[in-house]
Amino acid sequence: MSNIVEWIPYNNLQNIKYLTKGGCSEIYTALWIDGNYEEWDPKEKQLKRCGRINVVLKKLENVESANKSWFDEGISHLHISSKTSLIVRCYGLTQNPFNGNYMLVMYPMNINLREYLQQNHNKLTWKEGIQIISDIVTTVSMIHQENAIHRDLHSGNVLFSQINQGFYVSDLGFCGPANIPLDSIYGNLSYIAPEVIVKKKYSFASDIYSIGMLMWEISSGQPPFIKKHDYDLAIKIINGMRPKIIPGTPLEYKELMEQCWDANPMKRPDIGTLLNKFRDLLRVYTQNENEQRIISKFININNSQLNTRFNVNSSSTNSSFFGRFSVSSSNWNISSSRVYNFENLPEPRNATKGKNSLLCSFSLYNIILIIHFIYLVEQDGNY
Repeated sequence: MSNIVEWIPYNNLQNIKYLTKGGCSEIYTALWIDGNYEEWDPKEKQLKRCGRINVVLKKLENVESANKSWFDEGISHLHISSKTSLIVRCYGLTQNPFNGNYMLVMYPMNINLREYLQQNHNKLTWKEGIQIISDIVTTVSMIHQENAIHRDLHSGNVLFSQINQGFYVSDLGFCGPANIPLDSIYGNLSYIAPEVIVKKKYSFASDIYSIGMLMWEISSGQPPFIKKHDYDLAIKIINGMRPKIIPGTPLEYKELMEQCWDANPMKRPDIGTLLNKFRDLLRVYTQNENEQRIISKFININNSQLNTRFNVNSSSTNSSFFGRFSVSSSNWNISSSRVYNFENLPEPRNATKGKNSLLCSFSLYNIILIIHFIYLVEQDGNY
C-alpha cells in the first residue's frame, strides 16, 4: 500500500517537536496515531491501517505564493515517489490549523549521506562506496524514466535507513520555497551544474553533474568546496574548477566522475549509461573479492600496491579508502540548499587539463595474470 498518498488530518498527529531546519524548510518529528494504510482486509472489505508510527513533518514554505505549475510539479513528483521504494516515502499532506502551514508527512530516516560519511569514511571500501553511488544512480534513473528531474541532488538529500541498511533519495517534489524569483536558482551551490548557475534550464544532464559531485564526496569522505558559497565560488565553478581527484581513485571511477561533471552537458553520460557502468564495476569488484580469497592462499601481495600502480578496481573489502582524509565537521562551512541570484556570469567551460599517464609494472601485471589463471582453474574444479 506504499502507493497511497493521502490527506492527513492534523489532529491525527501528536508529540510534534521541532527537529532542525533543512535548507528553506523546517523539519519536525511527530507520532501519527492512525498510521498509513497497510493491507486490504477481505472480511471488512476495507483498507487496514498499521497503527501508531513515527513520522517526519516537512514544512512547505510560502505556499500561499505558489502558482499552479509548482503544485502540478509537486503532485507529479509525489506520484513518482509512490511508485518506488528507493525514494523516501511521503505518506501525504497535512495543514497546521493554527497558522495555516502545509506540511509533508514522511517516513523518518536516521542520517543523511554527509553525516554517514562523516561517521564511516575511515572504514568504507571502494566496493561499498560504489554500491552507495550505484543506489543513488538507480533511483535517479527511475526519476528520469518518468520524465522528471530531481533538481537538488546533494548529500543532505540522500538519507540512510539503519533498519533497511540502505540509502534513499529525498526532496523529490515541492523542492524549495514556492516563491523563488524567476531569475533565481535554488539548490546547494557545490552540486549545481554550471549551466544552471548561469540560469539555463534544469535538465537530465544537470542531475548527472550533481551525481559527479556526489561521486567525489563519497571518494573523499567530505563535501566538495569547503568554503563559503558565494559569487566567487560560482565564478570558479563556471570556469571549470572541480575538486581535486583523491589519490588512489580507481581509473574507471575517476573517468566516470570527470564525464559527469563536464562543463558541457552534452558530453555527460545519460543516466542509463551511468547505471550500466556502475553495474559493471560492481560485478568486477565482486569477482575481485572472490579472487582475493584465492590470492591469499598462494601468494602474499600488498593490495595497496596493486591498486595504486594499476588503478584497478580495489579488490579488498577489508582496507579502507577514506582513512587518509579526515576533516573536522566544524570546519565545513557548507550551506544547505538555498536561493541564489548571480548576475553577469560567463559561459561555462572546462579547466585546462594536464595529461595523465598510467605507469604499470610489467612484472606485477604478469603476477596478476597468473593469479587470475589460478582462480579460473580452481573454479573449474581442476586445481
